[in-house]
Amino acid sequence: MSSSIALMLLCPLFMAIAIAIRIDSPGPVFYRGERVGRNGTMFSIYKFRSMVAEAERLGGASTADDDPRITRLGKLLRKFKLDELPQLINVVLGQMSLVGPRPDIKAYVDKHIEAKRPILKVRPGITDWASIWNSDEGEVLAGLEDPDHAYDELILPTKLKLQSIYASNHSFWIDLKILFHTLAKLFLKDWTPSDLVKCPNLTLARIAYLEKWQQLHQIRGKE
Repeated sequence: MSSSIALMLLCPLFMAIAIAIRIDSPGPVFYRGERVGRNGTMFSIYKFRSMVAEAERLGGASTADDDPRITRLGKLLRKFKLDELPQLINVVLGQMSLVGPRPDIKAYVDKHIEAKRPILKVRPGITDWASIWNSDEGEVLAGLEDPDHAYDELILPTKLKLQSIYASNHSFWIDLKILFHTLAKLFLKDWTPSDLVKCPNLTLARIAYLEKWQQLHQIRGKE
């Protein structure tokens, strides 16, 4: 019910964004990507298109802020998470919840199926603990030679852990807490809720990853 009301209230904003997308670049207003939902059921997730048409055929699944596939307007939509708003449609359709583990593409689920099994028992959501911890994935991956590899190394292990924690311990009050923290994170970028203080610092992890990557290239260059 709340998602339906939110959709109605956001209609003017949706119309404005839709018109801006059509003016900014050729292609559809919405992006519809296949995701794995509860109990492994496949569904199409809705987002405002923030990349060029057919972007999935032009690059990998992970998207850095400097990815050339992102449109001019797309950079703005991603910065303020406006591209995620159409997922309220998925919530109304019963495919997603406001709070729950972010749904992944089938390739990632198949690759980590053992870790994903308990996570797939709950309905995916628009935001969760992992979304708050990794609130600016594009910035973390920006400038890295292989964003997909960096995602697997820097983000995925902690993301799976946090999603598993939610799957085994969630409630109405925990969902409210996550929603509050999500809104707070939009305005306080450097703020970290007490529930996540023990999680890896992504800035430091990124520095360590870059050093490791450079050392690997130096070794390969000497061979």
